[in-house]
Amino acid sequence: MPLKFANNQSLTGTTALPSAVPTDNLILISTQTASNSATISFTTGLDSTYDTYEFKFINIHARTANAEFSFNISTDAGSNYNVTKTSSAFRAYHREDGTGGVLEYNTVSDLAQSTGFQLFGEQGLGSDADKCLNGELLLFNPSSTTYVKHYILKSNDLGNFDYSVVSYVGGYANTTSACNAIQFKMSTGNFDGIIKMYGVKKS
Repeated sequence: MPLKFANNQSLTGTTALPSAVPTDNLILISTQTASNSATISFTTGLDSTYDTYEFKFINIHARTANAEFSFNISTDAGSNYNVTKTSSAFRAYHREDGTGGVLEYNTVSDLAQSTGFQLFGEQGLGSDADKCLNGELLLFNPSSTTYVKHYILKSNDLGNFDYSVVSYVGGYANTTSACNAIQFKMSTGNFDGIIKMYGVKKS
């Protein structure tokens, strides 16, 4: 017997979607837009509601050439951004003219029990109008008072010397205090762009 399919049927009587139908696990908490800004800080919404938080970076544009995008975390609601961090990093890059194809460990972006800001990548950003950075950061269980706070960062940018640079950073904030704020800034100068903060819903 041939299969029959219903066309253009309403879901108004459906009380729950079948388990095979995917739903979005990212819950948008807030969006901030930088416009020649020195810093962007998220001081609310980073709490025990979600075990994982994801930040997305869209068209982050440095106002100063060779600046590096970076972040740091706070345990006092943003009064200080100086949590001790350890991380490792690697990158791949390639120039527009076909030269410089490299995959390497990034000794500039790794941290060893440092309270400084975590760089996204060592290659300086270009400040030309068409150059920007895009990427995402995962921060795991920031409200835990038992464990350190792991993070994974990946980004791609058009570097100051016309490089496409893919950067990966993994690390942890070495504190068992709850982390409740995060700040983003350039290593020097101001920046433009959009940063979105999501909570990752449990499946």
